[in-house]
Amino acid sequence: MSAEVETMFYTRVAPWHGLGTCVENAPGSQEALKVAGLDWKVVQKPIFTEEGQLVGGFKANIRDRDNQILGVVTDRYKVVQNEEAFAFTDQLLGEGITYETAGSLQGGRRTWILAKLPQRYIISGDEITPYLVFMNSHDGTGAIKAAMTPIRVVCQNTLNLALSNAKRSWSANHVGNINGKLDDARYTLLYADKYMAELGRSIDRLNQIRLSDQKVYEYINALFPLADNATEQQKKNLLRMKEDVKARYFEAPDLKHIGKNGYRFVNAVSDFATHSKPLRERSTYRENLFSRTIEGNPMIDRAYSLLQTA
Repeated sequence: MSAEVETMFYTRVAPWHGLGTCVENAPGSQEALKVAGLDWKVVQKPIFTEEGQLVGGFKANIRDRDNQILGVVTDRYKVVQNEEAFAFTDQLLGEGITYETAGSLQGGRRTWILAKLPQRYIISGDEITPYLVFMNSHDGTGAIKAAMTPIRVVCQNTLNLALSNAKRSWSANHVGNINGKLDDARYTLLYADKYMAELGRSIDRLNQIRLSDQKVYEYINALFPLADNATEQQKKNLLRMKEDVKARYFEAPDLKHIGKNGYRFVNAVSDFATHSKPLRERSTYRENLFSRTIEGNPMIDRAYSLLQTA
């Protein structure tokens, strides 16, 4: 099992390395909580030195199921339980919501939920489905985060572009009035509608940007700049990645119906960034890739930025 993934479930098609429990149909929140292995709570306990002296201002976040220490936090830290995260997402998206995948990373220190939004968008002839990702941490190192990320259905490419006129994510620290902050996260759905509308306009603009083959090569070179002191191996690695992106742009079956334009280029880069294996695959590779559904992918954003000057 991956060094990062502790427990998880998935529906129908295995993500990442095929880890976790497979379920045929996406479950509701109560079942998802159990099959994801998230049916445990975080309790906070005081910290003492070996001599029995209380360490003031800090508490330990401990998992009640096995007394696993998840992290040391300040007294101001407010716990958001896994059950509360599912309940929040239920309320946010409405009755009948189902979950595509959920689980815990790093021994329970981080957890996530991925839910499919009910809306269906057809943009420039492509079906694009928005998903809501909710990520939480129990070790004091990360904020509560919710983000909408659109997926191009035919190829499962992420299209979570950094658009200047539309926001797609929300975050808050584990301090203060947590319930009030979660109420604020309801704006994520408003972000979703606005973001998808702006994404549609952006894709229309990308379709209008005609690209010569030479321009595509220039953009790919810009994505993979060669350092002045690059070794021969680094040069080979860069060449391999460039050829991979070229193949995805010119040869991908799902892009055959799209002209040689900006939208095709962004999809080719997204396909590479989302699906290609790294030259050196670390144990955390796929977990880091998943986290970019919230944070965004710098390579995809760079490709989109290059096209804004075309």
